[in-house]
Amino acid sequence: QVRLVESGGGLVQVGGSLRLSCATSGRTLSFYRMGWFRQAPGKERERVADMTVSWSGTSSYYVDSVKGRFTVSRDNNENTVYLQMNSLKPEDTAIYYCSAADSGGGQSSWKYWGQGTQVTVSS
Repeated sequence: QVRLVESGGGLVQVGGSLRLSCATSGRTLSFYRMGWFRQAPGKERERVADMTVSWSGTSSYYVDSVKGRFTVSRDNNENTVYLQMNSLKPEDTAIYYCSAADSGGGQSSWKYWGQGTQVTVSS
């Protein structure tokens, strides 16, 4: 059974940094796409950043609100994905979920999910 396990969340002050990690177990074949979503209280889950690795190359996605502050990276051999978060703001407070997909497409393509890790940014 494939499992994604996040780590690295916590409490940080405004302007601080955190690095989230997501490790995979139960699978050796590389995922097509790995990334991060977040859900703040009372809000819908939001796609934050992800990275796609295919025969044609590598591409990344960032939601506008994190561009220039967050960086997604992958260790494809280990099926691990990271999210470096700098210049954190209170509005970044949310539960962050790792996810993985075997193909492109919309929301339904994200087949695998972690349990989530809390990130709280205090002002």
